[in-house]
Amino acid sequence: MIAAIVLVVLAGGGLTAAGLYYRSVNSDVKRVEAFNEVPEDSRPDKPAVAANAANYLILGSDSRDPNSSDGSRTDTIILMHLDKNQSAAHLISIPRDTWTYIPKAKNGKYGNTNAKINASFAWGGVPLVVQTVEKFTGVRIDHVVIVDFAGFKEIVDALGGVQIEVEESFTSVTSLNANSLRHFDKGLQTMDGAAALDYARERKAFKDGDFARIRHQQQVIKAILNKAASGDLLSNPARLNAFLRATADAVTVDDTLNIIDTAMSLRHLRSENLTFHTNPTKGTGMIGSESVVLPDEEKDKAFYDAVRRDDTQAIVQLGTN
Repeated sequence: MIAAIVLVVLAGGGLTAAGLYYRSVNSDVKRVEAFNEVPEDSRPDKPAVAANAANYLILGSDSRDPNSSDGSRTDTIILMHLDKNQSAAHLISIPRDTWTYIPKAKNGKYGNTNAKINASFAWGGVPLVVQTVEKFTGVRIDHVVIVDFAGFKEIVDALGGVQIEVEESFTSVTSLNANSLRHFDKGLQTMDGAAALDYARERKAFKDGDFARIRHQQQVIKAILNKAASGDLLSNPARLNAFLRATADAVTVDDTLNIIDTAMSLRHLRSENLTFHTNPTKGTGMIGSESVVLPDEEKDKAFYDAVRRDDTQAIVQLGTN
């Protein structure tokens, strides 16, 4: 989103001023070495038919979440597949408690065992998450984007709030409000940053827990993209600047990602071009003392093979929404 709007700014302003503004915003975006510790011989190949497609690993960490005992784990894992025509994107949420094999970390102390997929971040940082997700899906990751939920509130506020269709009334007991409570009524709601963050991270209020949270996060992503791409934002320089600055402060990208190239790839995307999926599972279960999400290995194999090959029709047919 930041890349697409930066492109608009560059196209609409004077060349020198736009270039200086771009460099200023770009300098605020943090970088991370995502692939340097990933053994090349362990990485999946990208088929020739999918050479022009791109796969982004989007990670979200919520250090504000009082339900999280370890802020170093990533609570949101999304594999975004941009098709070879750059005309549509599939966003696949992988539940954080998915039970899978985690390769050995570079330091040799952790990994080489089955565990919840989000443990990979605590054990080996971004490179081990990349290696784990590539092992789990068979899909080669091209770029990584990390979103810090601590800056999420400011992004939504900079947009002037977002509209969300609440599927059922509920009360969050871990809200940012002083009394830790926030009630959401069923129906269309306009949410400021604090409300959107409470909505996107709540899971204990629902019978299906993290699966409800995944649906809500997908709603918020779609709502933010709709608002960010609106003419109102692009015609309001102060609000546009606030949004760009807030987004730059909240994201970290891999050191190979070029913002202008990304802008060119993503410039046509709108919410109607996004399809959301959740990794195929067999539901939840207990392994030892841990409550985990059990992947459906047979469905996973067919689904991610379609992603590897950039077979859009098969992705839609095999994916769960």
